[in-house]
Amino acid sequence: MIDRRTMIGILVAAIPTAACSRPAKAPPTIQVYKSPSCGCCGAWVKRLQANGFLVTTQEMEDVSAIAASAGVPDRLRSCHTALVDGYFVEGHVPDGDIRKLLSEWPNARGIAVPGMPVGSPGMEQDGRREPYDTLLVMRDGSSRPFVRHNQRVGGK
Repeated sequence: MIDRRTMIGILVAAIPTAACSRPAKAPPTIQVYKSPSCGCCGAWVKRLQANGFLVTTQEMEDVSAIAASAGVPDRLRSCHTALVDGYFVEGHVPDGDIRKLLSEWPNARGIAVPGMPVGSPGMEQDGRREPYDTLLVMRDGSSRPFVRHNQRVGGK
């Protein structure tokens, strides 16, 4: 028969093993709405997949109805709209910014990279990189910088 001290030892030794054997959290699934002919949107999707996101795509010529129903302000629209865990992701948003959004869970509609800045994911061109911001879009439609990219040091 096992004495109490041995049983406690066995149980204490099992705790780290049980903690390490928990199933890993599934990667986020992103639903992307994009034009079938847009190469930069396809490159953005491939970049997300390469960085661990599960991506489903729906191709359509005009994604404006999806963007409008998700609450993307007209001034922040880009060439594709994605939905993930109750948020929209508009445009060429880096995967790290999406992960930040999903880890912080701000009270917001989503994030956006308006336009198509050179050097953003899917818009890489000969190593050139424009400064741009990923914007956090609040429930009232206002926005503020969420993450800054390619900023020049010293304002030059």
